Amino acid sequence: QIGNRGTVTEASGFNPDDDAQKLREAMKGAGTDEAAIIKVLAHRTIAQRQRIKLAYKQSVGKDLAEDLSSELSGHFQSVVLGLLMPAPVYDAYELKAAMKGAGTEEACLIDILASRSNSEMNAINEVYKKEYGKTLEDAVCGDTSGMFQRVLVSLLTDIFEAGEARWGTDEVKFLTVLCVRNRNHLLRVFDEYKKISKRDIEDSIKREMSGSLEDVFLAIVKCLRSKPAFFAERLYKSMKGLGTTDSVLIRIMVSRAEIDMLDIKEHFLKMYGKSLHSFIKGDTSGDYRKILLELCGGE
Repeated sequence: QIGNRGTVTEASGFNPDDDAQKLREAMKGAGTDEAAIIKVLAHRTIAQRQRIKLAYKQSVGKDLAEDLSSELSGHFQSVVLGLLMPAPVYDAYELKAAMKGAGTEEACLIDILASRSNSEMNAINEVYKKEYGKTLEDAVCGDTSGMFQRVLVSLLTDIFEAGEARWGTDEVKFLTVLCVRNRNHLLRVFDEYKKISKRDIEDSIKREMSGSLEDVFLAIVKCLRSKPAFFAERLYKSMKGLGTTDSVLIRIMVSRAEIDMLDIKEHFLKMYGKSLHSFIKGDTSGDYRKILLELCGGE
């Protein structure tokens, strides 16, 4: 298990061969038994799912992800395939998808790069290079520009540690402060800042910056204050109003299910007066809704 505040926990009496068989049955013949797929995959940890993939390969002789991919479609398929990937592999895959073709899904780059720890970032960098044949830094540099690019690059290469030497201008001092020091120190800096300037650092960011640069700085500050609150807000914004930003909803539900979903739910309720469960229920449908609600856990 990668965290201890997740809704997804290790299944007891786990038998990968049995699970592989259940999945095989669910896909045999005409039609697909989606309920059976949800029952297995939404209630196993990432590590357990890796063992199921192996057992499936050994007994069926085929790749589980490929088989599921050809049986399923739409958002439900995206969730299921995401669940089968180890965390850094899923993050690398999402980052790659965010930079494919024309245009960039900046929200994805920000969500991942601002919220992952140094060790998580190192693993993502490694996987990205191996899977896609170039470094994540090269990919980001090819797809973004200006100050936004510099912030992203500093998030994905530990030049957090390098400090001032690399930077010159004024707005960059801001980046240096945010990137160089540890969390506890920064939270004290934010408190001091508020005393001196009579406003939250977030307010200053909003006044001084705009667009993606504002978004990434706000994300860095919010993640330092509370990652679960950051993700609760991202989930809320992905569902409120007309339409749903499914890419954001899926990415957070899949990537945080085993880490801090319990805390995210708590913050969601506190911040918005409604449960995450009720929001997902009202905003999605079909098997897609069913699997998200399983990952969310009860009301």
